[in-house]
Amino acid sequence: MMGSLESASKLALGQRAVVTIDDVAFGGEGVARVDDFVVFVPFVLPEEKVEVEVTEVKKRFARARLLKVLKASPHRVTAPCRYFGDCGGCQYQHIAYASQLELKHQQIAALLERVGGFAKAVIDPVIPCPQPYGYRNRIMIRSQWDKFKQGLNIGFIRADNRLVVDIEECLIAEPALNAQIQQVRAHPPPKGGLKVVLRIAPENWAVPKDSFFQNNFFLLPKLVEVVRERLQASGARFLIDAYCGVGFFSVELADLVESFAGIEVDQQAAKAARLNAAARQRGNGQFLVGRVEELLPEVLGRFQAQTTAIMLDPPRTGCPAATLELLRQARPRQILYVSCHPATLARDLNILCANTVFDLMKIVPLDMFPQTQHIECVADLRLNPAPGLSRGSH
Repeated sequence: MMGSLESASKLALGQRAVVTIDDVAFGGEGVARVDDFVVFVPFVLPEEKVEVEVTEVKKRFARARLLKVLKASPHRVTAPCRYFGDCGGCQYQHIAYASQLELKHQQIAALLERVGGFAKAVIDPVIPCPQPYGYRNRIMIRSQWDKFKQGLNIGFIRADNRLVVDIEECLIAEPALNAQIQQVRAHPPPKGGLKVVLRIAPENWAVPKDSFFQNNFFLLPKLVEVVRERLQASGARFLIDAYCGVGFFSVELADLVESFAGIEVDQQAAKAARLNAAARQRGNGQFLVGRVEELLPEVLGRFQAQTTAIMLDPPRTGCPAATLELLRQARPRQILYVSCHPATLARDLNILCANTVFDLMKIVPLDMFPQTQHIECVADLRLNPAPGLSRGSH
């Protein structure tokens, strides 16, 4: 239970305290208490005893930085990256990889239970990445003028503020991207405030420069396998791929259905989707350009709802409320929701499953982002043939 406002007055900026970590919340911060007042601490593990310094005090919580680990968790490891703790890109390099997977599973379960009352039993164990370092195929580095050293910092946003930490390498990036970092450093941007996107193009896929593609090639086959298995299990004969991007899921799933339709607002991405489908001889569908909210009603009218699956892979912000309400009214056979943000996923599942219109059958988490707070989830929802069943009862 969070402390009262009176408790907050006992904490002051710069104050030091020894605390025991109760939990690690979604987002990567450890949860401790000082006189029943919640204090968030990064780079810690449950049950650790640590010394901290208060850096921020709000009405309902405080934040502190880690000074010293007094009693370490058996799951603590030495972070291999020299920038860890300064760079804001990774939150979990201090945690053994198997423990990272367990922690993420617990966080997903807690979010889904709290936001939607979903049972933990529907959440599969997290599928590990076969390569926990050197996996990212896309990174964004920034330039910022450092008045103290009278030069540019080229790297990532710091963990504790909005300044840029100067980096020469990124251990979670593929080796080819680290070579690109060296090229950027050798030929730096002309001034601060610029962003440079470095990426490795996927083989045999047309992807425009600014279009989205999954950033972990090593776990991508497993993601496809999971989605294919869930689609096959539903028996759906038609597929609508909302937020289809360059057609990745449409193309990978087209052979399982009689017909498909992809919807994408980015005209260049939709053009690439048509190229990708043609290259793989997927001629049983089409790609439409426009906003999902505007095109989905018409596309839903093309297929019988009871034999149609909807694929949702929206941005991190999740689906607009109007789209979710439209799906509740249309009542397709299945909704496959792929999300990289469990909090917005939990919010949207709560809306879709309200009044048991849909039933959450299974969530399969995949660790597409090792060493970080992020996690990819595939949620399988089915039209509930018997309203009144409890959520996550299957």
